[in-house]
Amino acid sequence: MQIKTKASGIVEVPEEHIITIPAGLFGFEDYTTFALYDSTYHPFVWLQSLQNENLAFLMIDPFLVCDDYETDIDDKELKKIDIEDPGDVRVMTLVTAPGDGNPVTANLMGPLIINKRNRKAMQVIVDDSRWSTKYKLLEGLEKRQRGKKC
Repeated sequence: MQIKTKASGIVEVPEEHIITIPAGLFGFEDYTTFALYDSTYHPFVWLQSLQNENLAFLMIDPFLVCDDYETDIDDKELKKIDIEDPGDVRVMTLVTAPGDGNPVTANLMGPLIINKRNRKAMQVIVDDSRWSTKYKLLEGLEKRQRGKKC
């Protein structure tokens, strides 16, 4: 399927890369259908709204930058998107890349949980003081290379 994107013009996205976020993202509750496609800057992924071509979010797999990242999410919460098997879960975090020279950060406190089986997703709040909404990605990568925890 061809979609109009904010960052890349028109791109071809396979049907299996279309996800539904029934409750929307925090602050963007009216937008519920999105496409996932690879950014030109690996390992980032775009989350592109199919309802508004000007609404897109950059994301990253948090485990790529933080080996010891954990999300302890209640099973009742996961039932909202029909998660039955932990193997069905894909976790992504939203990235902020300010254009003013400030660090690129990831929101480890509000990850997006995707059910790979049915392509439903939800954003959750992780109640753990170790994680931040502004986790500095470069610092995390440096720690990971040195074998240190986040």
